[in-house]
Amino acid sequence: MILEDIFLKLSVQLSTYVRPYLAQVAMMVVATLLVLYGNEFNRLVKRNIAHFNFAVRTLIFIVVCTFGYGILISFVTPLLADLLRRIPSAYSGIVVIAIVIGLGLLAERRRVI
Repeated sequence: MILEDIFLKLSVQLSTYVRPYLAQVAMMVVATLLVLYGNEFNRLVKRNIAHFNFAVRTLIFIVVCTFGYGILISFVTPLLADLLRRIPSAYSGIVVIAIVIGLGLLAERRRVI
């Protein structure tokens, strides 16, 4: 029982530190996922536009990379931040730590780090 109380107090304290920064955490998650999976997406785009001439391919690639990724970050980040805010306050700090560890493991598995 004492160990549970200590764990709960530490969890709540960690959550009070993390909770004001959930929007930044959400953007970090989205940006990290773009870094981890961006090459596959770019490869898919390149494969589908390979038959166009150079100028069209370049224009499509620029539009996809600038506007596509920008729109993705702009729309997905607030949705993810909202999901993170719905996590009960006592657990949000632990969830953020779990997400960061999970992203690190995913990056290691994909041989990015």
